[in-house]
This record gives sequence, structure tokens and C-alpha cells, in this order.
Amino acid sequence: MGSAGLARLHGLFAVYKPPGLKWLHLRDTVEMQLLKGLNDFKPPPPKQRIRFLLSPVEDSEEKGLTLTATSVPSLTNHPLVRGPAFTNLKIGVGHRLDVQASGVLVLAVGHRRRLLTDLYDAHLTKAYTVRGLLGKATDDFQEFGRLVEKTTYDHVTRAKLERILSVIQGSHQKALVTYSNLDLQSQEAYEMAVRGLIRPMNKSPMLICGIRCLHFAPPEFLLEVQCMHETQQQLRKLVHEIGLELRTTAVCSQVRRTRDGPFTLDDALLRTQWNLHSIQDAIRAAAPRVAAELEKSLRPLSGTQPLPGPAEPQGSAHPSSASGLEP
Repeated sequence: MGSAGLARLHGLFAVYKPPGLKWLHLRDTVEMQLLKGLNDFKPPPPKQRIRFLLSPVEDSEEKGLTLTATSVPSLTNHPLVRGPAFTNLKIGVGHRLDVQASGVLVLAVGHRRRLLTDLYDAHLTKAYTVRGLLGKATDDFQEFGRLVEKTTYDHVTRAKLERILSVIQGSHQKALVTYSNLDLQSQEAYEMAVRGLIRPMNKSPMLICGIRCLHFAPPEFLLEVQCMHETQQQLRKLVHEIGLELRTTAVCSQVRRTRDGPFTLDDALLRTQWNLHSIQDAIRAAAPRVAAELEKSLRPLSGTQPLPGPAEPQGSAHPSSASGLEP
């Protein structure tokens, strides 16, 4: 039954967004596939109703007609009469990806869409792989943007790159502590730091929790970035600023999200899996993991008191650029 299939659709799941596809188009495609699956269920047998139909009189020499009570199917609810049983679904989209970015995109169906707000309030980190290309700069920090400058990069080594990355991570970690608005002298704040639960209390600029080089083969390099409150364009700008710090230029050739909170690439459904049964299975598999992550992140530690005053930090702990390095 379609209603039974709909009851198993309330929850969160992840899909893999390919580059070049708008998130809105992706959501509409998933909705269309779910509606197709729900409407493909065999409808229940039609209800019977009694109608009085004209029929010839039996056992009579005269030709006459009489009314006879007859059970006939009611076609009021037949799909060809009333149309499809399901015509729209409420699907929410989590942290969005722009057109050129790819990777994990979280969707929510039905009344469980409120969990997207919980995930946002938990300030969970996301992970990206960001591919850079040394030796040129463009107007939009992307590989195929309008060329602004070409530079040499023979002097760049992996050691120099990793030294820049360590400085970036250190400056952003200081900003993360400041935006958390916690008294770091307290035992509760120490326990949160040990458990990796220090999060901004309110909105903040992009904060990088970890960054490292996965591959270095000039002119190409590949970074892994763990961050929060980011946009994909800010990650592209980060590559540009890393190039400047290395006394050269760099553009971003790829941004791919590999994790969004509890969802990883292993959980993301490929386009061939955007169907009712695969999504139902994904929702069922993700439900306990999402609940555990939210319980860990949103449960307040007893006695933890934020520092009084606004969340806006003061002084040099505010990253002055995407990289967090001073101009």
C-alpha cells in the first residue's frame, strides 16, 4: 500500500550530488522518483456498492423489465478517475552545495524535516577534499574562470605547504575557542574540549577545525578540510590565499564534500539509487546514528556556563580572511 510506504519515508538520508547539478533540481528529481514509487503500489480492490439495475423478468411469458439489486464495484477511487494517490512530498535540504561542488547532500522527508534544524543547531563539522592548481589566478578562484595572472611555482615544496596549513589551523582553532563563548578555566569546558564538543554558540565566519595535505604533485595538490559555517566559494578562496602565502598563485579545481555531520560518502545514494526502496532503507539505517549524534552534541553538560556578553569575539582571534592569516 502507498500509505504504508509513505510511513517509512519520514527521516533523513544522504545522496551524492554530482558537479554541474543544482541542488534544487536534485531535490525535485528525488521527489519525482519517490512519488513514482508510491504511486506504483497496487491499489486496493474497489469497494462494492448496491445498485438497482433493470433486468428481464424471469419465468414470465410476457416481455418485461424489473429492478434487481446488484453488487457493482465503485470506481470513485480508481486511479484513472481521481488521478495519482500522491502528487507531492515535503522534502527539506540540509547544508547546500553550489552548482560546481559535489559530494554528500542531506535530505529530509515528511515531519522529520525538523531534524535538519537540530543538525544546524548542533554545529557539526563537515569534511571536504579540495583540489588546487598552482601557477595561475582567476577572477572567481576556479580553474576555468577568467585568467588574471600566471606565476611560477618551482620554489613550492610540500614542507612549505604544510607549514602554511598548520598556521591556518592554529589561527582558526583560536577563533573557535573564542566563538564558543565558554570559560576555558572550568572543568566542564575542559571535558567538552576532550570530547571534541566545543562549538560556536551562535553564527560565526567559516571555522576550520582541521586541514592537511593528502597529495602533493605540483602543480596539483589535494587538501582535506574539516570545517563549519563554510560555503564552497570560501573554500575556493582559501586555496587562492594559500597560493599567495606560498609566494605564488593557486586556483581551485574541485570541491567535494565527503562528510556532513554523521553522513559520509558511504551513506550517499548514487543517482541510480534514487528510488523508493533504496531511500527507505537509507532512512532506516541512518535513524539511530543521527539520534546518537544529536544526543551527544545537543545534550548540555550539567553546570556548563557560557561567559556573559555577546558571542562576537574581540581582538585578533577573529580570522581576518578565509585562511585566518593576517594580510
